[in-house]
Amino acid sequence: MMFHSRLGCSSISFRHQELGEALRTMRGLGFEEIDLGALPGVCDHVPYELDAAAVAAVSATVQESGLRVRSVNGDIGDLNAELDGEGRALRQRHLDALLTLTANAGAKALVLPCGALGHNPVRSEQEDLDLIAAQLICASERGAEFGVEIWTESLHFLRFCWNLERAGLLADRLAGFDVGIVMDFSHIVAAGEDPLRFLQRHRGRIRHVHLRDAVPGNINLSIGNGDTGFDGGLKRLAAQGYTGHFSLELETRDVTNEERPAAAAKAASFITDLI
Repeated sequence: MMFHSRLGCSSISFRHQELGEALRTMRGLGFEEIDLGALPGVCDHVPYELDAAAVAAVSATVQESGLRVRSVNGDIGDLNAELDGEGRALRQRHLDALLTLTANAGAKALVLPCGALGHNPVRSEQEDLDLIAAQLICASERGAEFGVEIWTESLHFLRFCWNLERAGLLADRLAGFDVGIVMDFSHIVAAGEDPLRFLQRHRGRIRHVHLRDAVPGNINLSIGNGDTGFDGGLKRLAAQGYTGHFSLELETRDVTNEERPAAAAKAASFITDLI
């Protein structure tokens, strides 16, 4: 089975399997490229306590799979949270571990969230956005030492930059810095926003695209079961000169785990035709 060369699959799609099995499943379906999920509480393929031994073990498992890794989707804590000295040191160690893993996997980028889970600010909207941007910029500067880019998934319906306005305000603060934007169709639709408006607002700054279906308020639908206009969105991306890659992030709730491989293959075929 051949899918488009720029279309991969996130290991989050098979988070119910242990990492080695998930990699074998994706390769068996015909994928050649993946995103590696490293989100505590969402996907446990990468341990949150990421010491040197854990980095080495995950790196070896991924390398043995023969799959290309486009990005590692990770989390270093709430970027709009105020930390003391010990908290900052712990965050830096976790960031360095994730950057080491990303570099070892040969991935292009580490993806970080656009703030805490939840829409309410810790201090104020403007102060929280300033802090999130500063943390992403610092991570990008550190990533450059590892040969790894930093991208942020913004907008994200469940996190601080949850709508078009906040995602735009964060993007304004990141202008001129090497922090890429990850577009996720499902989060945009779940927030009641228009993917075409998102594309216009972030034209030329999107580095990667996540694919899953949604309706307002629900991000967990299989492709074809929601209101997302993939055809129009992918055409607009192409018209804007987008040459990046796409990843199926099928954290869906409308299929059983047994049905998930077939659903992933069906989604990949559908998206391949559109790309």
